[in-house]
Amino acid sequence: MEMLTPTQEEMFTKNKRKLNHAGSYEGPDTSKSTWLLFSPATPDEAGSLARFLSIFSSHGVNLNHIESRSSARRPGYEFMVECEHGSGNFGAALEELTQIAGYLNVISRNYKDNISTVPWFPRRIRDLDRFASQILSYGAELDSDHPGFTDPVYRDRRKYFADIAFNYRHGQPLPHVDYTKEETQTWGAVFKKLTELYPTHACKEHNHVFPLMIENCGYREDNIPQLEDVSNFLKDCTGFTLRPVAGLLSSRDFLAGLAFRVFHSTQYIRHHSRPLYTPEPDVCHELLGHAPLFADPAFAQFSQEIGLASLGAPDDFIEKLATCFWFTVEFGLCRQEGQLKAFGAGLLSSFGELQYCLSDKPELREFEPSVTGEQKYPITEYQPVYFVAQSFESAKEKMIKFAQTIPREFGVRYNPYTQSIDILDSPRQMTDLLKQIRTEMELLLGTMEKL
Repeated sequence: MEMLTPTQEEMFTKNKRKLNHAGSYEGPDTSKSTWLLFSPATPDEAGSLARFLSIFSSHGVNLNHIESRSSARRPGYEFMVECEHGSGNFGAALEELTQIAGYLNVISRNYKDNISTVPWFPRRIRDLDRFASQILSYGAELDSDHPGFTDPVYRDRRKYFADIAFNYRHGQPLPHVDYTKEETQTWGAVFKKLTELYPTHACKEHNHVFPLMIENCGYREDNIPQLEDVSNFLKDCTGFTLRPVAGLLSSRDFLAGLAFRVFHSTQYIRHHSRPLYTPEPDVCHELLGHAPLFADPAFAQFSQEIGLASLGAPDDFIEKLATCFWFTVEFGLCRQEGQLKAFGAGLLSSFGELQYCLSDKPELREFEPSVTGEQKYPITEYQPVYFVAQSFESAKEKMIKFAQTIPREFGVRYNPYTQSIDILDSPRQMTDLLKQIRTEMELLLGTMEKL
């Protein structure tokens, strides 16, 4: 799945949706909301939740979600509520809440106030369901120069794929698709041409994993793999999973999925009239280009670091992170045993550009997030500039350092046990985290002594 930078999104979605200040596209008005996280001034204060709720009620503010839990910041409990936009006097409720709360943090998509705010981002993996209605194109909405624009059968088929992805929710089985003979033949033409180049042009990690996907996921010239089979394989390898998506997502929403090791994947396939060309990501791009490398631990960690860095980041940093994603996960090169190899999905799923990228025609530069994130690039032609990573581990370390420059008043950490994001913004949390790390270090040292 590809994403668009904020500038490209505006061009792509002209007259479709309004871009809010966070660079994210909103769906129906009912999806607009502000999340508040707060706790009582006095720990374990009796009736504190009722007191807080009465504030929202008195000012006519509707709440879509209420959650209470033990606080990681201070003794006692904290509360998280989702306030519906357009209901009541939210500003007055917030002002009154500020006066009595011991701790208050605003996590918002489009509310600005004197209180420090950050763009809304998913805290739990099921929050990714909210992106389903925020795609930038849908089903049969094809540009006039699309190979399938004048093909009503193909347009109906695209709407079918969009509908099943749009209605998918976290925890459900991934939609099974019975591909047609024509679709399978299109896949076969792409599969055959690309597998001829992989041994000499793809990075060693891709070439290591690809035979395993043939063995375990049904990768064959005469068969299009099911997302469910590929997702289960990736989960066993690195914890990454696939999630069907109905169309292109904004950069902010797409990158947020990576923080949970979730990759939004299309299931439709390009038009049969031009099997070696597609104007947008399709199942060939996803399963041949992206999926194999998500089975590699180092690459999976690098991808997740980009996602974690995006959570709550300002708009300008979202654009920089999206550009870093473009020049690595989509169009990245690396050096292995003194030779250039391709690891970007846009290269590994394009017969022509896979050959071009390793020729002497493009310009090569060293991957450095602060520099790479500023590079402009075309989206309708081969890249004139590629960035080269020394290794996935090196790229990951550089990305972690770059993330530290993002102006956020908190840190984020993915909790694999609960599949949620921990916001780190208090000494108590850091102390608890250090205790966990110390316990793990003791376990490792004890094991080393036994060896």
